[in-house]
Amino acid sequence: MIEAVVWDIGRVLVEWDLSLIYVDAIPDPVERQRFVAEVVTEQWHMQHDAGVPFAEMVAARQAEFPQHADLIALYAKNWLDCLPGPVAGTHTLIERLAAQGVPQYAITNFGVEAWHLFRPTFPILDHMHDIVVSGVERLVKPGEAIFDLAAQRFGRSPETMLFIDDSAANVETARRLGWQVFHFAGDAGVLEAEMVRLGLLLSPRS
Repeated sequence: MIEAVVWDIGRVLVEWDLSLIYVDAIPDPVERQRFVAEVVTEQWHMQHDAGVPFAEMVAARQAEFPQHADLIALYAKNWLDCLPGPVAGTHTLIERLAAQGVPQYAITNFGVEAWHLFRPTFPILDHMHDIVVSGVERLVKPGEAIFDLAAQRFGRSPETMLFIDDSAANVETARRLGWQVFHFAGDAGVLEAEMVRLGLLLSPRS
């Protein structure tokens, strides 16, 4: 029996695209995509999720790419620009789950400074009973330790929680540890149908 829902945040509840930081600074979309593929990359950004401060990351990257120093500085300065808005449909599911009294939590890879900027802008997260943030804990998905910590913090056995994430690696770790899982591919309707099937939500037609 699934008793609670545990959400990932990036690309499940909020859209995330590093290139949006550079819409004004790099008007050409091809050049902009090249920049975030080679310089301010998602892989490089993961240091922040693991607890490395913006200032330390930016300084090191500027030393590596001095010709792009001004652009790299925008990564921290304009961070919120890369989170343009909600993922379509998932917030309605959160509200319906809350209305039906289903406990909800989140496990997110998010750096401390980015989280402090973002969290006040996203009131839908007020429905979460607890949120485990990687940068705070210095533990990141898909490592097992952050899932073990979350289960302990939430006070629930993994098999009683449905974990939802867009990352196949994160979903596989959770599955291996005994969590119920759903790999989110961007379609909230598919997720809704699964929640109805699992008895977490009433069918809209019922």
